[in-house]
Amino acid sequence: MGEKNGRVCVTGAGGYVASWLIKILLSQGYDVHGTVRNPVVVLLCLFLFVIVISPPTPEARAEGKIGIRGLVELVEPALKGTLNVLKACSEEKKVRRVVIVSSVAAVMMNPNWPKDQLMDETCWSDAEYCKTTNNWYCFSKTVAEAEAWEYAKKNGLDVVTVCPAFVLGPMLQHATNASSLALVKLLKEGYEEAENKVRKIVDVRDVAEALKLVYEKPEAEGRYICTAHTIKTQDMVQILREIYPNYNYPKSYKEGSDLAEMSSEKLQRLGWKYRTLKETLVDSVESYRQSGLIQ
Repeated sequence: MGEKNGRVCVTGAGGYVASWLIKILLSQGYDVHGTVRNPVVVLLCLFLFVIVISPPTPEARAEGKIGIRGLVELVEPALKGTLNVLKACSEEKKVRRVVIVSSVAAVMMNPNWPKDQLMDETCWSDAEYCKTTNNWYCFSKTVAEAEAWEYAKKNGLDVVTVCPAFVLGPMLQHATNASSLALVKLLKEGYEEAENKVRKIVDVRDVAEALKLVYEKPEAEGRYICTAHTIKTQDMVQILREIYPNYNYPKSYKEGSDLAEMSSEKLQRLGWKYRTLKETLVDSVESYRQSGLIQ
């Protein structure tokens, strides 16, 4: 390990993305302090950078229609957790930048957006539409990010947000996260019929690199969509089937709704690069095998 690059606080340190981010930061000489669940805000005065990763519980976001329980479990932690960290940072002048992990869920859920028009960082999900369709995950991400930006502007905080797509790749943490579990189920459940939905996929290691990039680059500003590959579920399964023919894949598919394309061009201009989809899928499966999730 080389010379220390500075102190970084990573909230939600036990999570999927955070564990990879911490691994990368430590390997490059950063002094990393992680918090789990409830950040000890008094520690924030020690750090030059704070990276906020606070995902909702997998149980709460696993199903779309979960009513008021979903609203409580998703919106309150997403909003209050982020704002608590921002408030602590605004009181401490040593914090140079706060990087917040949002989601493409805060970008893409807009029924009025033309499907043939490219989405970019200026696009926001329609919070009212998310609420009326009981899509509490998208609602929580949209409201939390919007509130974070409002607070940052009012208080002069240097905030950057990264909006990852469907995150796959090898796991470092013990608990299985929601996106990994979705792929595990495609490998082993043998569904009679699966929805052939469009998936926008990015590797967890590439998300971690994106987070590091946006706080290392002084010119980084605003929002950054973080997505690498667009593929339908059936086509993704076919890639897996050619490499791992013996898993219990879905038997048939029904067409799902299409999504507008979105671009990570802004992030790539900053220097971000991403892995091939095949590498991400293979490394995911090998990780699940090593952890005993699949044989």
